Amino acid sequence: MALDTVVQDSAAAGGSLAPKSSLSASALLALARECGADDCGLASIDNAALAPERAHIARAFPATRTLLSIVGRTHREPIRSPARSVANNEFHREGHAIDEIAARIVGRLQDLGIRALNPPMAFPMEMERFPERGWIVSHKRVAEAAGLGRMGIHRSIIHPKFGSFILLGTVLIAETFDETSKPLEFNPCLECKLCVAACPVGAIKPDGYFDFSACLTHNYQQFMGGFANFVEDIAGSKSVGDFRNRVSYAETVTRWQSLAYGPNYNAAYCIAVCPAGDDVIGPYRADKRSHIEAVVDPLTKKAEAIYVTKGTDAADHLARWFPHKSVRWVRPGARATSIRGFLFGMSLSFQRGNAAGLNAVYHFTFTGAQAAKATVIIKDRRLQVVDGLQGKADLEITADTDTWLRFLRKEVSIFRCLVTRAVRLKGSPRLLIAFGKCFPS
Repeated sequence: MALDTVVQDSAAAGGSLAPKSSLSASALLALARECGADDCGLASIDNAALAPERAHIARAFPATRTLLSIVGRTHREPIRSPARSVANNEFHREGHAIDEIAARIVGRLQDLGIRALNPPMAFPMEMERFPERGWIVSHKRVAEAAGLGRMGIHRSIIHPKFGSFILLGTVLIAETFDETSKPLEFNPCLECKLCVAACPVGAIKPDGYFDFSACLTHNYQQFMGGFANFVEDIAGSKSVGDFRNRVSYAETVTRWQSLAYGPNYNAAYCIAVCPAGDDVIGPYRADKRSHIEAVVDPLTKKAEAIYVTKGTDAADHLARWFPHKSVRWVRPGARATSIRGFLFGMSLSFQRGNAAGLNAVYHFTFTGAQAAKATVIIKDRRLQVVDGLQGKADLEITADTDTWLRFLRKEVSIFRCLVTRAVRLKGSPRLLIAFGKCFPS
């Protein structure tokens, strides 16, 4: 049996067969800082907080025993700028720097005879798994375990000193060390809700709920799922004029820019307006009104195109709070390409507003190549998806896998699915209509 397999099996069992490094934890952290990290911390692969990451890490580097989390500080004013080219350039600059720092660390460790691997800071990713999960390791989850910050209401890590103005990287190391870092005992998030106020699509809710689909569809429109939709717009256009009616000249050029110079994010306003962190909080504490006028208002008052899907909570939020911003109707930024992806993605695309008044239990039975059974519960504007058929269903849906995925892609109508018996219902069809409204596409 290969050593990597033994180590992987041991990790799953909570054991530790990897040799202990002759390099101390403090020496490793000093090495990381020498290589350019603004801050760093260590977490064991056996850390309970990293349990969801182990299987994914094992696919890339099964010998992993320790995770080194590294922080790179970004410059605040470029990210706060309403000029998105300036903000994007800063993200690219520091993103490349993080990858270079991680590469230097891996090189130094290799010279010491220590095996290590550096997953990318962001892109490129393992996109064959998109939209379920493209990343090898969650840098945010590792950073929390390594004591480098806590996740704020905006779903980004807030460093106690640098605040939200950071990017993260991780180095996977095949040895254990004499100690690891302790998680931060407090959350630097002020719960000031400025990120809630600044988000043009209302992805961040005051009660802490996060509308992932709204964020993905607008902020990531120029790449990933938005780019796939763009290609389909080209393929589906009858003429140049037809294409121009779908996509503006400027938008087409913007997509070229993302291809040529790196992904263009349409908004990182939640990070831009965040006043948390020792290096950041001073001006906010001194004069909150001035912070809002200087940082928040230029972003919220900016006239710009916002990408939303019809029938979503984001569309309602935009119309209510940002009528001066223009609407660009688009398809969602992610779509299910498998039954597993469909079940996984429901929690990311669920629209609480459309679920108001709906209390129902759905049993899904999928037949064919991707056979599966699942129960979906929608109650009090909350969603729960569990494996297997549990409880009494208000609506039972039995569907052929391939037909259901074609239906999701809008290649076949639900009427045809029902007529051909590729999809069968037991219960009121109205419940299927109500279900669909919770997941607009």
